[in-house]
Amino acid sequence: MKKAIYPGILALTVIFLTLIAPVKAQMAMNSYDIFKTVSANELRTNLRTLWEDHAMYTRNVILNIIDDLPGTNEAVDRLLKNQDDIGNAIKPVYGEAAGKKLTELLREHIIIAADLLKAAKVNNQPDFNSANTKWFKNADDIAAFLSTANPKNWPLEDMKKMMHDHLNLTTQEAVSRIKKDYKGDIEAYDKTRAELMNMSDMLAIGIIKQFPEKFTK
Repeated sequence: MKKAIYPGILALTVIFLTLIAPVKAQMAMNSYDIFKTVSANELRTNLRTLWEDHAMYTRNVILNIIDDLPGTNEAVDRLLKNQDDIGNAIKPVYGEAAGKKLTELLREHIIIAADLLKAAKVNNQPDFNSANTKWFKNADDIAAFLSTANPKNWPLEDMKKMMHDHLNLTTQEAVSRIKKDYKGDIEAYDKTRAELMNMSDMLAIGIIKQFPEKFTK
């Protein structure tokens, strides 16, 4: 019997979930003031829609790949379009080139994740390790891109933690599905979605603080 490639992953999530609670609480307090104008609240709503789509279509891809469902290519294509939409969303404040770069990084994030899922499904340790290393490298590249764009409000270490949390929770969701732990699978999805909503608000707050003149009405 092959040795499972994911025995320590679920334990890791317990550690980082205890670390993100204070950040979430502080973010909730900040929300009352930062989203007080129509334009600020619109930004928050639009970003939340995009990141909720990210959670939903990522789950769709997980189910398609792990359960051998028809329509996998279509599911991946729709998830990739979501990365285009997220990149387009930052163009009004960061410009065309920045939006294209974010889309490029996010598309890489999805393509690597698909490879990771396929390796995990068949318990291919070498391919899983290779894809996982690339996945976290890509996450750090996304974190660096965001921090460079808005260093005061998106410190590099905060962005890295945000991205790593996202990867760990998504992995937990996929591993639960592979193990046919369907209750754990649903619980992991709920946590993934909640983390992405907090990520979305963190990004919206950073944009509003960096460009307050754009959100006065």
